[in-house]
Amino acid sequence: MNAEQQYIEFYHAAAETIKSRSCAVLNAVRDDAFNQFLHMGFPTQKVEHYKYTDVSTAFAPNYGITLTPQLSTLNPRPSTYIYNIKDAPIDVTPYYHRVANPADAITALNTALVHEALLIHVPKGERAENPILVDHWLRGTAATMMNRRILVVMEKDSDATIIINDHAADRQHYLTTQVIEVYCHDGARLDLYEIEETTPLCNRFSNVYIHEDRDCTVKHNSLTLFNGQTRNHCEVRLHGEHSEVTLNGCAIGSGSQHIDNNTLIRHETSQCTSTELYKYVVDDQSVGAFAGKILVEKEAQKTTSQETNANLCASKEARMYTQPMLEIYADDVKCAHGSTVGVMDEAALFYMRQRGIPEPEARTLLKNAFMGQVIDQIKYEPLRQKLYVKVEKRFRGELDKCEDCRLCK
Repeated sequence: MNAEQQYIEFYHAAAETIKSRSCAVLNAVRDDAFNQFLHMGFPTQKVEHYKYTDVSTAFAPNYGITLTPQLSTLNPRPSTYIYNIKDAPIDVTPYYHRVANPADAITALNTALVHEALLIHVPKGERAENPILVDHWLRGTAATMMNRRILVVMEKDSDATIIINDHAADRQHYLTTQVIEVYCHDGARLDLYEIEETTPLCNRFSNVYIHEDRDCTVKHNSLTLFNGQTRNHCEVRLHGEHSEVTLNGCAIGSGSQHIDNNTLIRHETSQCTSTELYKYVVDDQSVGAFAGKILVEKEAQKTTSQETNANLCASKEARMYTQPMLEIYADDVKCAHGSTVGVMDEAALFYMRQRGIPEPEARTLLKNAFMGQVIDQIKYEPLRQKLYVKVEKRFRGELDKCEDCRLCK
């Protein structure tokens, strides 16, 4: 049986059950999404933006697909900004599955199988005073597949910080697909953080789609601290003039972990700005991959864009693949990209050891300093300080379980 077949058979058997436990807006596009997946199948590594991840192998095991409610009881007060999509205070039809790329196989499979979705809606002119926190917990007694969906609608001149955490409460095998759609109306400002802190038994495929109208500012930060196999894709459309987007990423790999970040920024109109900074530290036999593409359309004059990827291989067996790309059809732009792959600075290690610092400690200090540039970009200070501690613990081999609650102590 090929990897797709079990999901095709499952959908044929469970489609009516999924629909009965879901809501109209999700069901309206479900069958079309399944037919799209049926037509495409899982992408092979011959597909350019999946070349560094073997999708079929990750989806091949026989995971149990959960159809039980996954969202905790949500307080529907407007001040919380968070809703089960079936209780949405606005018509979400113009947004749901409109920002996402329907031609992506993982997105299509997620759309076909998801039976619940989270809506984050910030009304016109409102500023969320506190960060909006979304915690995803993986917990079960058998290998399980979970499909998550989040829709973010930022109305005109709204402002919010959203923090999405991934945790695993046990050592089961998990497969997660996640699709996040973000629609920013004119003048909206959003800081979006994704933090993955699971186990080596977890496979995660996440697609983030961001649409920006005029005068928007979006910052997306993706931080992979602990995982098994991760493939993150972030796609941004700068659709209105004077909009800005910043994509930052921090990835730490060890053991046999696999971390693949893929980005696409589409400059569709003039006088927009984009900035990317992704940093990796890969150790042992881990594999890192980064592919980032800046697409500047003909109408996108006065574009400014900078893409940077810096990587540190901390062992001889670690592997890093990097592919920064510029595709430019406008002639009045300022665009640059660069990538580096290096090893531990032996001169710095020697200098520190000469002053009495043990080699393991010296290596940890150098790794921390290397990642500091990404952590420094985090605006929300409590999160920034927390991540400084977590990153250091990760490099010391102490971040093997969550310490923030009683579930996994």
